[in-house]
Amino acid sequence: MKPHEFWQDLHKPGSFPEGGTKVGFYPVTLDDGRQLRLPIRPLSDGEHALASLIINQASFTVLGALADDLAAKLKSFEPDVVVGLPTLGLTLASEVARRLGHSRYVPLGTSRKFWYLEELSVPMSSITTKQEKRLYIDPRMLPLLEGQRVALIDDVISSGTSILAGLSLLQASGIEPVVIGAAMLQSERWRDALESLDSEWPTRVRAAFSTPLLRKNGDGWI
Repeated sequence: MKPHEFWQDLHKPGSFPEGGTKVGFYPVTLDDGRQLRLPIRPLSDGEHALASLIINQASFTVLGALADDLAAKLKSFEPDVVVGLPTLGLTLASEVARRLGHSRYVPLGTSRKFWYLEELSVPMSSITTKQEKRLYIDPRMLPLLEGQRVALIDDVISSGTSILAGLSLLQASGIEPVVIGAAMLQSERWRDALESLDSEWPTRVRAAFSTPLLRKNGDGWI
């Protein structure tokens, strides 16, 4: 497949085997049985790889299906407001908020506006970006969150660093989310990161699907 062809189509149930060696793409299965092909990204050690999702490059059909799935899983937590993590989490957060019947959502940001407060920011990094940034919340948005049931959403939870930044920023603002949501849980590395903050946090995580850490197997990955 060419790079731009990924994340564009949902395939009927059983289109691709879930086990065995994978070459070129990794198929994931949604709760309704439909399958999505994800490109395999080798890690720097050359022996391991991860399945990749870049949700703002996905077709509207794929984005809609993932937002439908995640919204259904978050509904039981009765969130009053959705908070989105930049940058790719914003695409998913807005769609999930719509499906939960909300009229808006609250985006966090990494671009500081002149009215932002430095004390309402934390360092932020991610697996796909080496440059460290700062994560901000617009102080004018705080009244929307105070005393509300908040859902914190990112596109992918991998190492857990972005989610930790989001949780730390909200907690510094006196806000504790009731649930964390993502389209994909990428391997299990995020669990230790969240448990370091509070052992309860991994139990509050919901996602449309999860993918494992892959390892080299000849010319493919298992």
